[in-house]
Amino acid sequence: MTLKVAIVGRPNVGKSTLFNRLVGQRLAIVDDQPGVTRDRREASAELAGLKFTLIDTPGFEDVRDASLESRMREQTEQAIRDADVSLFIIDARAGVTPLDERFAELLRKVNKPVVVAGNKCEGKAGEDGLMEAYSLGFGEPVGLSAEHGEGMADLFSGIVRVVPEVLDEDDAVEEVHEAFDPDAEELPPPPRTARLIVVGRPNAGKSTLINTLLQSDRLLTGPEAGITRDSIEIEWSYEDRTIKLVDTAGLRKKAKVHEQIERMSTSDTIRSIRFADVVALVMDARDAFEKQDLQIADLVLREGRGLVFVLSKWDLIEDHDARAKELREKAGRLLPNAKGAPIVFLSGLTGKRIDRLMPAVLSMFDDWNARVKTNDLNAWLKHVVERHPPPSVHGKPIKPKYMSQIKTRPPTFVLMANRGEHMPESYKRYLINGLREAFDLPGVPIRLFVRQGKNPYANKSGKG
Repeated sequence: MTLKVAIVGRPNVGKSTLFNRLVGQRLAIVDDQPGVTRDRREASAELAGLKFTLIDTPGFEDVRDASLESRMREQTEQAIRDADVSLFIIDARAGVTPLDERFAELLRKVNKPVVVAGNKCEGKAGEDGLMEAYSLGFGEPVGLSAEHGEGMADLFSGIVRVVPEVLDEDDAVEEVHEAFDPDAEELPPPPRTARLIVVGRPNAGKSTLINTLLQSDRLLTGPEAGITRDSIEIEWSYEDRTIKLVDTAGLRKKAKVHEQIERMSTSDTIRSIRFADVVALVMDARDAFEKQDLQIADLVLREGRGLVFVLSKWDLIEDHDARAKELREKAGRLLPNAKGAPIVFLSGLTGKRIDRLMPAVLSMFDDWNARVKTNDLNAWLKHVVERHPPPSVHGKPIKPKYMSQIKTRPPTFVLMANRGEHMPESYKRYLINGLREAFDLPGVPIRLFVRQGKNPYANKSGKG
């Protein structure tokens, strides 16, 4: 039987945009004006090989009368009853609204699987709203951008998490790596397929490096800068692990990019970084860690990708020890948020020291997938807070209560604390550095969200 998925939510959260995205056609009319969709619409859709029937629904209005809005609500309720899974869309930029909460109550009464998705999550604009979605009580929310097609892999994992029977047993292992139990006695191993993106400035030696890894002239190379224009993906087997190698166009300073083709190539490279597992930043060892290198590294870290520094053309360096010491010091000073990231010195042309690259990449990949048990995490939190408590703000203490890991890729944690919104950024950095040290995660981008529970007396007047 074909799986049925209903896209539901209040008006103007992007349901029809997501519907068009998943069915691959502009079947539903999309406009900024709320209430454009009035009837539910069905079409065949596909997501990462999973085929299903998708239902677009009108925006939910909390009314029950003879009005048009009430009849639209009935259409939505019928779609929920017909579907196997409800894909509950909220506007992550607006956060959870009272109407969202009332709609969540309706979904709970139906007692069918629900996946919550925060739309409009491009960039960092929807992070706070996505965290609020946990309060709806349907588990880990999925962040996506229907307009830009971002977050589709996470959406697939979310659907598989609530209806795992849609996959054959052999297919279910890798795609649901985020749905883990941090309190399990034995945590599952990280996935064995890694997507490695090779980036850097033009003529840094990216294509030459990949050719040497593959031991073939798979990619066009030469002394001219900017030969590579498209992002080229190559599947490669390394020690019984599947590696998806992606060569990318060189990234120059924005002011120097004038031609349309280069602009498209730059956009393609940036898009590849966003879909990476690990990024190898290739730099010419003779002029590494220049401003453009630092900007690329910053982009990789902001996207939460694993980062490995590759110092190429090492055969052209005379005093290896002195230059290596200088570059390590430069990396630590200019990129403190990447402290501990692997640095590999090699020559893509001669192959010297190239055998050190993949162990560094896979070590970063495994750390990027790291999962920490909740008990271990809170034992560590208690220790670090006793040793160095958060500073008081306005004469009142900040009291961390507990911490949990909510996802991997990269490791992401939530710390619950009273007056958590006042926690200084310096103390958050202290905790992140402590996590890296305590759980052996050098150089891994770690995300830490600090939240506080709602005050149950906040909305009470105190009158008897």
